[in-house]
Amino acid sequence: MDEMILYMAAVLPLLAGWILDRMFGDPACLPHPVVGYGKAVSFFEHRLNKGADRRLKGALMSLSLVLSLFGMVWLLLRLLSPYPYVRIAIETAGVFYCLAGTTLMKEVRMVFAACREGLDAARRQVARIVGRDTGSLDEQEIKTAALETLAENLSDGVIAPMFWYLLLGLPGMMAYKMVNTLDSMIGYKSERYKDFGCFAAKMDDVANYIPARLTAFLMVIAGGNLRLLGFVKRFGRCHASPNSGYPEAALAGILDCRFGGTHDYFGKAVYKPYIGSTPKQLTDKDMSVSIRICLIAEMLMLLICLAAKAATAVI
Repeated sequence: MDEMILYMAAVLPLLAGWILDRMFGDPACLPHPVVGYGKAVSFFEHRLNKGADRRLKGALMSLSLVLSLFGMVWLLLRLLSPYPYVRIAIETAGVFYCLAGTTLMKEVRMVFAACREGLDAARRQVARIVGRDTGSLDEQEIKTAALETLAENLSDGVIAPMFWYLLLGLPGMMAYKMVNTLDSMIGYKSERYKDFGCFAAKMDDVANYIPARLTAFLMVIAGGNLRLLGFVKRFGRCHASPNSGYPEAALAGILDCRFGGTHDYFGKAVYKPYIGSTPKQLTDKDMSVSIRICLIAEMLMLLICLAAKAATAVI
């Protein structure tokens, strides 16, 4: 009986949490921990991001939020050790909330559907999932932005959380989501955040270094063409981010298309090198292929994590 509980505790939270994400995505009717993360970041940022030593204050705030969250989750699970089934349930819920694959795929489908309604609808829809200015994007740029985001967030929203769960359990997974939230809120090079958010941005780069490259590898495996690894190596570095270019390059290679280029952020043009060399017109078929590739990559990562967790439980 004890061995069965040990196996359940090792593999069930991740498996059940992933299944729940596939079934429900991010339910709008339920409170989401990341919303709480965002409120905490906003609360401290408004009070600390002023005056002198902004870089130091931003670093201390970011590190404190990540470490305190890790510690709180670790302590909660420790206190629940005498109640294994309750602990499994709590971990399952935590995994469910940390994964964002299904919601993102749904959003990308909605962007392509909105393109059939007209540019205004498509621009409004894609603005929900991208950070660039969308008011002047044409249909091709809208579809490109959606698929770039799909590839990038396969890493941020699925593979990286699983990776940190594999290494550090639910505390590591939840702490990673805080790192990601900090970067998405203050990790910009704008006048307001260039100093205060510098540490948060660097921390996110470190946290995603391995997962981004692992994501690209899994996507290439899912596409069934290992020769694309050379393409990923060549174009993966063609991005302002040290990480985002790798999954984007994998998808560009699979679709034989071109991502990147100059885009506007906060009213200012930002140059980005092209990822790929074929200026292909993207279609609904390309969207379907992209979603299939991402789903297969998710399942491959899930199998890797479950196998490693099961092996650890045996030891």
